[in-house]
Amino acid sequence: MTNPSSRLAAPHEHVYLGDNHHRNERRTWLVIAITAAMMVAEITAGNIYGSMALVADGWHMSTHAGAMLIAALAYRYARRNARNTRFTFGTGKLGDLAGFASAVVLALIALLIGWESLVRLYAPVEIDFRQAIAVAVIGLAVNLLCAWLLRDDHDHHHGHHHDHHAHGHDHDHGHEHGHDHEAGHDTGHAADNNLRAAYLHVLADAFTSVLAIAALTLGSIYGSTWLDPMMGIVGGLVIARWSWGLIQSTGRILLDYTPEDESLPQEIRTAIETGYDRVTDLHVWQLGPGHHGAIVAIRSENPQAPAAYRARLSHLHDLSHLTIQVEPAV
Repeated sequence: MTNPSSRLAAPHEHVYLGDNHHRNERRTWLVIAITAAMMVAEITAGNIYGSMALVADGWHMSTHAGAMLIAALAYRYARRNARNTRFTFGTGKLGDLAGFASAVVLALIALLIGWESLVRLYAPVEIDFRQAIAVAVIGLAVNLLCAWLLRDDHDHHHGHHHDHHAHGHDHDHGHEHGHDHEAGHDTGHAADNNLRAAYLHVLADAFTSVLAIAALTLGSIYGSTWLDPMMGIVGGLVIARWSWGLIQSTGRILLDYTPEDESLPQEIRTAIETGYDRVTDLHVWQLGPGHHGAIVAIRSENPQAPAAYRARLSHLHDLSHLTIQVEPAV
């Protein structure tokens, strides 16, 4: 373990990117490349062979490629500015901001799918079932490949070291400041909302392809054109539900909301409140995937050095930035 005093002269970093940031960035760019290539192929083939179904699906894929571009650019910007000191708590939450924006785009796509389905329900159009099924199958295959590339490996863990530092303040008319810096600890796997947003875009496209194949197959058998727009309405509602869930999860992080099932605040209280020490004020928020910050105000009848309180919290692997204020009990 590194001696804290040896790190006093070294500036600490605020790099709170997720464990798999580089891997997720590479995979997102790869998915964009696959989607863009498929989009160009479909639009080109559609114009050559006079297939409006191919042209329409090609432009549809362009909307998802554009949405995933938000995720890819967010990864790149967060990585390049991870050590930019103008970002006080790093760029770890940029992925959540991108995820929120992608969720809004996903909601708009769901709205457009629902609206187009309603229009076609009241004004049916002639469908070339064989060609439409072929396009849907191709689209499904591409989206399943992209979904596999964007999968979130929950079993993939590796250590990621960062600075875990504490600021101690003992107040007794004058002020005595202690600053302790220690090598960080391993971070466990945490959800990457930027990757989740890109994955949902691909999953939404795959889901609509499955519904389309089912509706078109049944329609070709029974000659029912209304099944296709009905499936579109169902797909739009499901995608809207996914979008709302992503908006909620990312919005809460952006607003520093602490979920009811978040155990870190109670774990901090349990570790600190022993003997003469009491936590009088506590703030916990997410800095990035797998990284949390905390401000802890402690009142004690027997105040300890900041390092003593930091040591009590060293087992909390998600705690990456810690500010401790100690006041003697009056």
